[in-house]
Amino acid sequence: MSEVLVVHRENDAFAVLVRDHVIHVDQPYAAGGMDRGPTAVELFVASLAACAAHYARRYLARHGLPATGLEVSADFAMGAGSPARVSRVDLRLRPPARLSDEQIKGMMAAVGRCTVHNSLIDPPRIGVHLESEAQAA
Repeated sequence: MSEVLVVHRENDAFAVLVRDHVIHVDQPYAAGGMDRGPTAVELFVASLAACAAHYARRYLARHGLPATGLEVSADFAMGAGSPARVSRVDLRLRPPARLSDEQIKGMMAAVGRCTVHNSLIDPPRIGVHLESEAQAA
C-alpha cells in the first residue's frame, strides 16, 4: 500500500509529500490563495495527462519510435452544478514524429490502459476517517 501525506502550511497552501517528493498546492490569487502551486483539481487533471504521457512514451519506446519531445496537453471544465466536479477532460497527444494509422491505433490503445484513466472509469472505494488528535498526558 502507498501513502501520500498532505500537510497544511498556511491559509489555503498545503505540502503534498509523495515518497521523497514535495508538491506545493494552493489556490490562485483570484480564489483567495497565494498561487504557490497548482490547485488540487489541476493536479488531478495533470495526473491523468502525465499517466497518458507515460503510457504513450512506453508505446513509442517499445516500438522503436522517437519519444523525446512527446507532449500531452489537457483541457478541462468544471461542472456547473453541485457537487463541484470536473465534468470534462480532453487530452491531446503530440508525438514527436508522424505515426502510421496502425501506430496511432496502438498508441491510443496503450494510453487507454493508463492507471489513472482506468481508476476514473472504475472508481476506487474512497473512505474518509477522522483520527482524533492525540491527548496530552
